[in-house]
Amino acid sequence: MNVVDGFAGSVGNTPLVRLLGVSAETGCEILGKAEFMNPGGSVKDRAALAIILNAERGGTLSAGGTVVEGTAGNTGVGLAHVCNARGYRCVIVMPDNQSPEKYRLLETLGAEVHPVPAVPYSNPNQYQKVAQRLAASLPNAIWSNQFDNTANRDTHSRTTGPEIWAQTQGRVDAFVAATGTGGTLAGVAWYLKSRRREIRCVLADPPGSSLYEYIRSGTLKATGSSSITEGIGIGRVTANLAGAPIDDALHIEDAETVACVYRLLREEGLFLGSTSGINVAAAVRVARQLGPGHTVVTVLCDGGARYQSRLFNREWLQSKGLADHTGMPPGQDPLSLARALVA
Repeated sequence: MNVVDGFAGSVGNTPLVRLLGVSAETGCEILGKAEFMNPGGSVKDRAALAIILNAERGGTLSAGGTVVEGTAGNTGVGLAHVCNARGYRCVIVMPDNQSPEKYRLLETLGAEVHPVPAVPYSNPNQYQKVAQRLAASLPNAIWSNQFDNTANRDTHSRTTGPEIWAQTQGRVDAFVAATGTGGTLAGVAWYLKSRRREIRCVLADPPGSSLYEYIRSGTLKATGSSSITEGIGIGRVTANLAGAPIDDALHIEDAETVACVYRLLREEGLFLGSTSGINVAAAVRVARQLGPGHTVVTVLCDGGARYQSRLFNREWLQSKGLADHTGMPPGQDPLSLARALVA
């Protein structure tokens, strides 16, 4: 019998999905780590669980305590699940520019949600800093600090990286991922490079982020303006990302991300969020750089249901000048395709 213990036991060991359309197009094996199949629905379940278990082991979180985090949504969802399973109060501080579905989901899970204005990291009222102050003001509380708590990176070195290595039988030529906290990209890169230094590790970066220039030139400088993507692309080097063995970076425009999201839906039946789109778009570029016969792995981070009112809403896409990139006929509601494919 293959039985696991509760939420914690079911995190990880997600499958690799061969993406048939882009693999045929490039002549490479393009594989997506299906992190949307984690029990909380995203790759962030791994970091959430690791951070809480690490705090318990270190004695900073005890019975009946409170976990506070500043998040764009998915880490908060993972934390809410783990807190429910382990008897903690969960308090989430979120920027107020995220998809409405995320706020509703967090509240449904029992988290206390505090939306705050979206401001730069340098502002003292930036959501991560608000979360830090809030945690300090509460008894028996921790600030999980996903961006600079290296339990995040370490869990990907211990779990995600080894899973990819085993699932490909070591035949992986490149790993490609966007980053918010840096935990997934850095942790997987550290592990894969420890097995074979030649594996190419590439950061995918959206408009408005400074990490593309940082990887390319060592200078933190934003490329382009803001992006529709949520939870990725930042203006600083986190403790999780610092020192990671990243070989290159790719700048992916929102139009390419949207086109890839809808292509995955039409060709693969995969209803995914925007970060999965940017990851696959970047993986295709890397595959073309390497040439046919290589294996490129990326991350399918979360499902599209958390973005229905935006990414799968034609009016919203039109307001961003992106509706023409879905590949959908002008009169068709993009969400109708999603509903049909997941029915």
